[in-house]
This record gives sequence, C-alpha cells and structure tokens, in this order.
Amino acid sequence: MFQEVPIKYFGCTHRSVAPEDTIKNVEGKLKTAGVKRVADITHLDRLGVPVYSAIRPMAADGAVSIYAGKGATKTQAKASAMMESFERYSAEIQDSDRDKMVSGLFEEIDAAVDPRSLILPNQQFNPESRIEWVKAMDLKDETEHMVPANAVYHPYNLKDSLKLFKSNTNGLASGNRIEEAVFHGMMEVVERDAWSIFEAHRSLKPEIDCSEAENPLINGLIQKFSDAGINVKLMDLTADIKISTIAAVSDDPVLKDPALLTLGVGTHLDPEIAAIRALTEVAQSRATQIHGTREDTVRAVFMRKAGYERMKRINKHWFGDSKEIIGLSEIKNRSGSSFREDINTALKMLGNCGFKNVLYSNLTRSNIGIPVVRVIIPGLEVYSVDTERAGKRLV
Repeated sequence: MFQEVPIKYFGCTHRSVAPEDTIKNVEGKLKTAGVKRVADITHLDRLGVPVYSAIRPMAADGAVSIYAGKGATKTQAKASAMMESFERYSAEIQDSDRDKMVSGLFEEIDAAVDPRSLILPNQQFNPESRIEWVKAMDLKDETEHMVPANAVYHPYNLKDSLKLFKSNTNGLASGNRIEEAVFHGMMEVVERDAWSIFEAHRSLKPEIDCSEAENPLINGLIQKFSDAGINVKLMDLTADIKISTIAAVSDDPVLKDPALLTLGVGTHLDPEIAAIRALTEVAQSRATQIHGTREDTVRAVFMRKAGYERMKRINKHWFGDSKEIIGLSEIKNRSGSSFREDINTALKMLGNCGFKNVLYSNLTRSNIGIPVVRVIIPGLEVYSVDTERAGKRLV
C-alpha cells in the first residue's frame, strides 16, 4: 500500500525533505487554504526558541483560527505552522464530504467500527441511533472499514447528525508524502494515550538526564532554557506500548506566572526526536500564552486566578521531584530509514499490546494536494484531550 519513502531529514524531526523545501513547496497554497499571514513570534518570549503562527480567519465555527508551529530552527517552526494550517483546513467538512458519508445504524453498516471502541463519554451509546460514517483503511491488512465521521472531521458540527463526542484533532497529521503523514498521525495517537494514562494515575515518572546527550539540537534547546533562567525537565511517560513518549515541563521562577507553567509532549520511535518535540512544544506553549491570541487559552485565565504556587501543588505529578533518573541514551532508538519501515515497526509494537486495528482516513484535498490523514486506533485513550472520555486502560 505504501511506497518505500526514505527519511532524508533527521533534524528536529524525521521528514522526507528538509523544512526549507517543504516551505518552498507549500507556501503558494496558503491562500487556497485561507491562511492570511504566517508570522514569526519568537521575539515575544525571552526564551528564544523559534515559534511561528499561521492565521486563518475563516476557520469553521468551533475551530481555532491561529495555529502555532515549533522547531529547533526557524525553518522547521515556520514549516510546522504552515503544515498545521493545512491539517486544520483539510479536516473541516466541505461540500464534497457529504457525498462520501453514509448514514445508518451501527448494525446496518458493513465493516463498521464499534463506536464504543473509540471511548465515548460515560460509555453511552444507543445502537438505535443513526450516525454518519466514512471510509477508513486498515494499515495492517489494507481492508476497508467504516468509522464515525465524528472521529474524522474537526470541527464536527453537522446539525442533522448525532454527535458522539466533542471532536478534536488527535491523530490529524500532514506530511510531504502520505506515508509521512500516516506515521506522524500514529505517533500522536500513541502520545495522547501515554499522556492520558499519566494524567489519570498521577504517579511520578522517571526524569530524563540529557547531560550526556550528543545531539546539538537538544543541548542547544536546554541551554536556551538555562540562559533565560527557566527551569525545564524531561520525563519519560512511555506506557506499555514501548514507543518513546517524553514530556517536558517548564517553570519560570523569574516571572512566577502560573500561565507559564507549561508542558510539551513528544512521541517518536527515536527518543531524541521525542525529546526535541517535547522541548519545542514547551516553547510553543509559552509563546502562545504570551501572544494571547489563540482562542483556546482560557485555561490561562483559570491558572492566573489560582496562583503560581497553588498551580504547582495541584500539578505536583508534573513538578514534583522524581525518584528515578535515567539517561536519554538508555532509551532504545527503534526508528528506521524509511517511513514504511517505521510504520511497520509501530504496527508491530501496537500489536504486541493487543491493538490490531490501526486505521486512517485520507483527508487530502485535491485543490491543494498536501497529504493529510486522520489516524484512528480503537482502544487507545484520549483522556488528555477530553476528560469526559476515559477507557479501560485508565483503570
């Protein structure tokens, strides 16, 4: 099903082309996706880790219209912001999508994925309810399945269709090639699962020591935090699925602003890439809060009312002292040289934990031609993005 697409860029992340080439290939398509401006907002924060924003004023109701991009370099951060804007554009329901949807009861639809396997709020589902379905492909055996449209599109606001849960962007990913998009979508779904388990159990995880890391990007990022007087630590959130999930959490003892108690999480077969993604996401979170222009930052209002010290106590599972310290070099690198190889490795690791179905729905829009997919892995947790949805893995 997939081509043997080699990984040619091994910097801030793994990509089939360098970020400067991605920018060159996609910047002419921004207008079609409704993006009015791409701005460098790195200067808003004293940290100095590159962060860009993409502004798309005509986003659908229920979706944010400003997207942040992160990276250890400015080109990566700019490419990241651009590609996220294409993801969001492609995930919105367009007129042509209506023709692809099939309305029916769960028992009426051939090869339908049980909506309950997607973890519903309070696990409530009426089998007699008619819902909208769309096609998805199983990565393992290339069989076709039907999944709830609610799990594919965001925002999901069809007035004449049952809404199973609040739509989100978990598993939504873009890439220079479809293989690249699918792999990164898989990593995000695994990330949210591991993060959910950590948030539900709230037990301290091992802290990761990067002092012996030889990756100049990691060393450079950590040095920027140190130079700015911002505390940052890395934690190993990896659950039973042994794909490295690493979190970074930062504390600004200079400003003591509770809204700047920020975190970032990254998942990848290469633990160094997971660490870089976590560190750059912390920087993105800081810049986003300082920028104050994203519509989904209401959390900052609550945090500032609660206060700096109280927020640290509430989140002691993040800010407490870990009892165990491990070296980043101790975590096994399982990444390969192509995206097909990495997809197969991830499928095997998921299968070892009982997750046999890994699905994706192709959201690539013909008018822009940038690969975008939604990856769905039934049974994996989403509590970290929707606390109303808690599954068996959190027990």
